[in-house]
Amino acid sequence: MGTWRGLRVAFIMGSLFMILLIIVYWDDVGGFNIYPLQGPKQEHLDYYYHPQTTPVLLHSISTSTVGASALLSLPTTRARPPLLSSEQETGREVEKNIAVERNKEEEETREDVNGEVEEERRRAEEQRQEERKQRIMDVCSERGSVEFPGKSRTFDQIPNRELDHLIVDDTHQIIYCYVPKVACTNWKRVMVVLSQSLVSPSSGKPYTDPEAVPADLVHNSSLHLTFAKFWRHYGSLSHHLMALKLQRYTKFLFVRDPFVRLISAFRNKFGRPNEDFYRQFGSVMLRRYANTTGSVPETVAEAFAAGIRPTFQQFITYLLDPETEREAAFNEHWRQVYRLCHPCQVQYDFVGRLETLETDSEQLLRILGVDDLLHFPTGARNRTAASWERDWFAQIPMAMRRELYKLYEPDFELFGYPKPDSMLHR
Repeated sequence: MGTWRGLRVAFIMGSLFMILLIIVYWDDVGGFNIYPLQGPKQEHLDYYYHPQTTPVLLHSISTSTVGASALLSLPTTRARPPLLSSEQETGREVEKNIAVERNKEEEETREDVNGEVEEERRRAEEQRQEERKQRIMDVCSERGSVEFPGKSRTFDQIPNRELDHLIVDDTHQIIYCYVPKVACTNWKRVMVVLSQSLVSPSSGKPYTDPEAVPADLVHNSSLHLTFAKFWRHYGSLSHHLMALKLQRYTKFLFVRDPFVRLISAFRNKFGRPNEDFYRQFGSVMLRRYANTTGSVPETVAEAFAAGIRPTFQQFITYLLDPETEREAAFNEHWRQVYRLCHPCQVQYDFVGRLETLETDSEQLLRILGVDDLLHFPTGARNRTAASWERDWFAQIPMAMRRELYKLYEPDFELFGYPKPDSMLHR
């Protein structure tokens, strides 16, 4: 009996031992958990990552509030941990560098495009100048179909009194032929600044800003050195010096539609009170062509008070009257440009137009190398428009229009202004 009891005890103890081994084995490998309500004794430190959150330790979840089924249903896929701060800084730096490079490339592209546009604009300006100068050469040549006085003479054959519109600046080696009613006031201002020939009373120094030069002073002939004064300064050497300067200096002039220039001259000199022009020209027109009874007012104030003033038709009649130039040459404000500037004898380097004054002035100052010293005045200028021609000439008989065109035809041809056919034919 004692032996049998001993075997039974041994069998029971062995069975219990095997059961314990099985329990320990399955609990370690996680295949089965016999502790569904395990308390704080749980020692596993596996991480559970909630998306876009910080990791949570499983052992930090209280089993008193979370059931076994909840624990078994937790996600097993691990999300990528968030970037560390150093990685974020590196990423931002890379993005910043990329943006800087992109902006740099865009800026270089814009500069290239702007440079190409500017280069194209300058080529067009140069081409326009070549065409203007070539036209003058063609009209002045023997092939030119238009004949006019002085066309074939040499520079030495020009009387000295006809050289008074060629202003010389020896400092900058410039010769400017000024044409009244073609922005000449502002260009004379530029020449005064360049030659430093006029001192500002406020500063006691020569003017440096053309716009600051008083308009009424720039027409004082004593301010400008002209070819007409060379005889007094250099005597027999004058022609030799003029020839040298014409060869070496940059020569320019500005022109305008001939008929529009006449309208502008009439408005400026006879459309408003001007004592000098009234006494010298206006009263003459009234006496000859007004068909008025009695005497003509002696002063411009009396004439305007009485409502008596020359009309545009009387002005045109005065220009066409042969008696006018038998008495004296045309006044500079309506004298033809070819008689003022002698384009067949002086080979101009630059021919500007009032119609393109802003762009031409900018180009010319650059050519002269003085664009860093001054700017062409931007103030108000004469606003007589080409579109006014038809209205101003509406009361002028057709025969007079055609005769007037013949008188100014050389200027139309030399400087490339189209013949106003609509005004010359019904």
